[in-house]
Amino acid sequence: MTSSLTDCEDLQIKSGYPSTRLTVADLEQVQSILSEAHLDHQLELVDGKIIITGPSDIVSSEIGAELGTLLLNWVKPRKLGRVFESSGGFILPNSDLRVPDVSFVVAERLKQSKRYFAELVPDLVVEIKSQSDRIKPLREKIQSFLELGARVGILIDPDKRTVTIYTTTAEPVVLRDGDILSIPELLPGWEVPVAELWPIEFE
Repeated sequence: MTSSLTDCEDLQIKSGYPSTRLTVADLEQVQSILSEAHLDHQLELVDGKIIITGPSDIVSSEIGAELGTLLLNWVKPRKLGRVFESSGGFILPNSDLRVPDVSFVVAERLKQSKRYFAELVPDLVVEIKSQSDRIKPLREKIQSFLELGARVGILIDPDKRTVTIYTTTAEPVVLRDGDILSIPELLPGWEVPVAELWPIEFE
């Protein structure tokens, strides 16, 4: 759900950072500076560069809320793991800090949440295309998660009304209205019609 990207060169200059590979600690300092200036931006760290993420359109946001709720309603009563929305950050083995739109971690890998970023790769990552997004960077983001250990990646395109499922063991599967979304690798029995993910129109 990335609306705008930058390597944050201006922030590096203003904050006194050299143009070198930044770390999570640097990101936290930039985040603190932005917070003091009452600028509520979401930040990610990719290949040593800070990425600023702007607000998403409300269609993408509503889809993320709907999917997160559907997952949580299945996962929580069964104590299967934890569902995170679009502000939950993950420090990955390659030192990147990434923020999926929706994510899930199985219970045995995260028995207790803490007041910090999760230092692991989610089992499920979901990216939802916003109005200004290009598909290729979203695919690449999902692929990077899979290469680092995620088991399933899902890319939702509200414009085309498609849901594409990525794994490391099979070719991508594209679902459309009339199809059923399921994640048997992680959540056996959980199913949702693709058509139910899209925002409804009130009369």
